[in-house]
Amino acid sequence: MNLYTVATLAAGRLLPSSEEIPFDDKGYTTVNPILPPWKELIPGSIASIIVFTLLYKFAGPIIKKSFADRTAGIQKQLDDSAAAKVAAESEAARIREAQGDIDAERARLFAEADAQAEALLADGRVRLDAEMVELEARADHDIDAAAGRGTDELRAEIARYSGDAVDRIVEGTLDDAAQQDLIEGFIARVGAGVAS
Repeated sequence: MNLYTVATLAAGRLLPSSEEIPFDDKGYTTVNPILPPWKELIPGSIASIIVFTLLYKFAGPIIKKSFADRTAGIQKQLDDSAAAKVAAESEAARIREAQGDIDAERARLFAEADAQAEALLADGRVRLDAEMVELEARADHDIDAAAGRGTDELRAEIARYSGDAVDRIVEGTLDDAAQQDLIEGFIARVGAGVAS
């Protein structure tokens, strides 16, 4: 038998029997309109005390530990959120400072880029001027060379045409005997010039 059954039987012997409890036309009523009969009150109270005691003894530490863990978890979340807030505020302050630095850095970079562009333009102008002088000198030299070649070609053409013309004239006006005399005279002059 369990404890509840024993307690119920003991209470049944001590408390008045059901014949002593009055009934009315609406159902079962007790002697006391607020409290249940002693036969039910004592075992129920003892059982409740035992259950609550066992709950307090065995479940109480577990419940207390779960509440403590929950409190610690909530406290950790609060601490983490406070640390995150501090970190976010410091990051925001650093970003605000950096934004001022960004404007200054942007202005410095633009000034530096402008200076480099000016230097590149000046260097480019100097190189272009030097290349222009070199190209003009080369063009003048090429013009002089072309003019010299043109003059030489013109002289060669004139000499060729003159030779052709002289040959035709000589052939048309001189006979074979006169040509032979001219050739021998030329050879004699060349021979006399070589000898002297």
